[in-house]
Amino acid sequence: MYDIILSFLTAFTVTFFAIPSIINISNVKALFDEPNERSSHKRKIPSLGGIGIFAGFIFAIVFWTPFNVFEDLQYIICAFLLIFLIGAKDDILPMSPMKKMVGEILAACILVFKSNLFLGSFFGIFGIYELPYWLGVLFTIFTIVVIINAFNLIDGINGLAGFIGLIISSTFGIWFLAVDRIELSIVAFSMAGAVIAFLHYNFSPAKIFMGDTGSLILGLNSSILALKFIELNNAMPNSLYAIKSVPAVTIGILIIPLFDTLRVFMLRIIRGRSPFYPDKTHIHHLLIDLGYSHVKSTLILCVVNILFIAISLRFQDIGTLNLIWMILTLATIGSVILLYLANKKIKMESNKL
Repeated sequence: MYDIILSFLTAFTVTFFAIPSIINISNVKALFDEPNERSSHKRKIPSLGGIGIFAGFIFAIVFWTPFNVFEDLQYIICAFLLIFLIGAKDDILPMSPMKKMVGEILAACILVFKSNLFLGSFFGIFGIYELPYWLGVLFTIFTIVVIINAFNLIDGINGLAGFIGLIISSTFGIWFLAVDRIELSIVAFSMAGAVIAFLHYNFSPAKIFMGDTGSLILGLNSSILALKFIELNNAMPNSLYAIKSVPAVTIGILIIPLFDTLRVFMLRIIRGRSPFYPDKTHIHHLLIDLGYSHVKSTLILCVVNILFIAISLRFQDIGTLNLIWMILTLATIGSVILLYLANKKIKMESNKL
């Protein structure tokens, strides 16, 4: 327990004192995020905050994690280093989406083949249970890459990716602590500490953004914690803290980044565009269109994410497929209402002109 507290405080302290130096270097070297038509900010703001998050997070887990009980940690750190380099390169000199994707797949392969992070079952969804090894490998890599990019896509307004990442890391961290997996709880709360320190400088008015470095690291961390959460629940079905319908509950915990990514990709495909075509149709953009500030939009989505976590845990007994449909139905209804209200307001304002 003390190691968890100390890892949280260490990550917070390192990131808290690293960020001002990063802001200063960004100002001197003119390393800014330039506002454009898709931006929610109007001035130049440094975008290397993810470097501070990475520094605090990695320092804390290396310093406080007992390597003798977490043999896979070296490979997890290698995956984080790769994602960090990809994100930092993209923040300073933008990369093509294909090159970033190749790097993300490589990081996922390190986790699958070296740290034994593996999803080998559909858990009865659509009547499918155990998967052939090769299909399980592809499914695991796909899941990791999707979660990584989901965080990258929701990082559009001040504080959103950070607060959502904080909620997800803390949720998993509490469960890992409850089942006495201290090493995984240290990973979760180290990220939480680093993110809280970053948010001090990011929450409106923002002095710095996390950039791709931060969002990709948050996504990788969430994917690792989510897959470990599923894996451990399947390995201890009789535990007091075992979660039923664990794949569905995991989706509920990750609902905001996962559902928003699914929703945006489907809308783009329906409109005949590439799913990777950038636009302003994310849920946070709709809240901004309704007149909510960055702070209110972020808080609304954080409350929604917490509600979905509570709903998932409350109804975990109804079965995996039923719970997934319930979560997706509620999320779809909410997003349809939000889209209707946003479009209605835009039409009313255009009619006044």
